[in-house]
Amino acid sequence: MSPVEKRSVTIRGHRTSYSLEKPFYDDLVAIAAERKLTLAALVAEIDESRPRDANLSSALRLYVLDWAKRANNA
Repeated sequence: MSPVEKRSVTIRGHRTSYSLEKPFYDDLVAIAAERKLTLAALVAEIDESRPRDANLSSALRLYVLDWAKRANNA
């Protein structure tokens, strides 16, 4: 299993951080590239759509998982 790495990003003018394993981070970068977004823009989009009581790191993992499932069903 890949160790969890903490990363920082600025979204909507404030710095925040999230922790992801490298495979999730790599997929997040790939998704952003595929959608022609910056990584920060994708993280901001996910952050805006997550329930307020949900952890950002968990929301990012769930987004990647959902993206992978949709790709497998296409």
